[in-house]
Amino acid sequence: MKKQAIIGKNGEDLAKDFLIKKNYSILFSNWRHKRSEIDIIAKKDNRIIFVEVKVRNNQSFGFPEDFVDKTKIKKMHEAADAYIEEFDWKGELQFDIIAIENGNKITHFEDAFY
Repeated sequence: MKKQAIIGKNGEDLAKDFLIKKNYSILFSNWRHKRSEIDIIAKKDNRIIFVEVKVRNNQSFGFPEDFVDKTKIKKMHEAADAYIEEFDWKGELQFDIIAIENGNKITHFEDAFY
């Protein structure tokens, strides 16, 4: 596994642990639909939360959350639409970003975009 993939996997594991401690249920990790992927799909309070995890070891090029661009948001929406259809979900939805800096500083942006 490449270094970046290992860093990403470790970040996603940290994010899952963080969400579990906040009483979220983790439904899926790395849920894929065609060429789209959602890092974490969780559930809390009858709401499905689609989570993008971004990890950066320094801020030379910006903060982790800055790397969730319009293309990524579009891909997440496509995957979320497929999830909703596949599981016939009728409840509330939310899109979050979990930013991890310097290996362990976690910032959770709830309802980050629509």
